Amino acid sequence: MRLLPCGDSGLLVEVDGLPEVLALADAVRAAPPVGVLDVVSAARTVLLCIEPGTDLTEVRRAVLGLDIEPGAAPPEGERVEIEVVYDGPDLDEVGELTGLGADGVVEAHTGTPWRAAFGGFAPGFAYLVGGDPRLEVARRRESRTSVPAGAVGLAGEFSGVYPRSSPGGWQLIGHTDAELWNIDRGALLTPGCTVVFKAVG
Repeated sequence: MRLLPCGDSGLLVEVDGLPEVLALADAVRAAPPVGVLDVVSAARTVLLCIEPGTDLTEVRRAVLGLDIEPGAAPPEGERVEIEVVYDGPDLDEVGELTGLGADGVVEAHTGTPWRAAFGGFAPGFAYLVGGDPRLEVARRRESRTSVPAGAVGLAGEFSGVYPRSSPGGWQLIGHTDAELWNIDRGALLTPGCTVVFKAVG
């Protein structure tokens, strides 16, 4: 791990990859060092937001002393079920790329729980990991200029749901009416929660 100060009230921890990010974030949430107010994960970093005036040296020492086991089973988090109509424009192509066929993609996507690893490019977007590894596909060669809100996609090891209309290059396999974000509640999918997709329609 590489620990870097981030202003006077943050500590950025750089690690090797996503397994280490998940393990570190879990460990900090389970036993937060004194002064740590929030944990913000990304693909290869974890930002610890710290109460102003806290001794960063002590936080560094506490983080380095945490028991971190990459690949360990995640703690039981909130479970969120999302109903999906699997009618995406890329569903057949993903079926061909994976060798699963369209029905097999749906079965694989719904058959394994996903985990929200970290938030992304728009409020309410969560990068979901831990699904069926057979669904790993590359992003589209050319991004779409507009992807509708609620579109469910795949890219690399991730799945995700677009919370609002935006450009995007993920492979779209379906759509949902679930509200991913609102100003009063915040995000439906928060880091650490378990996400289960259910085919409907």
